[in-house]
Amino acid sequence: MINNKAFVNRLQQIIDYYSESASSFAEKIGVQRSSISHIISGRNKPSLDFIMKILDAYPEVGLYWLLNGKGTFPQSPTHEETLPPTPAATNTATKEDAPNLFSQIKNAPKGKTIERIVIFYNDGSFKSYLSDESLS
Repeated sequence: MINNKAFVNRLQQIIDYYSESASSFAEKIGVQRSSISHIISGRNKPSLDFIMKILDAYPEVGLYWLLNGKGTFPQSPTHEETLPPTPAATNTATKEDAPNLFSQIKNAPKGKTIERIVIFYNDGSFKSYLSDESLS
């Protein structure tokens, strides 16, 4: 859960860093001025859409820094954030494994079928594909 007071402080840091007024900041990220006012006053909590608009407009703002203060601000636009490790990370393929993945998919062990393939993009989005067999 996001600490709202700490989030507001980081939001204010961004506004100050870019020498923006609340109005110009709201215009740049594409929200109403009242949205900024309500978040800063603590009346409302930021939505995911609001956070994503900040990240789109200001590439130097890191997601983890904005949400929980981890990392640095400003970060260089080429800096890649590392995601926290997940239990599935032990089955993660590397670039070197890519040529072999297709043959592994075609030669799945007997009795096993692929249920889902998920592709993660470097912007944090993903696309999930369900196999036709899992839909039956």
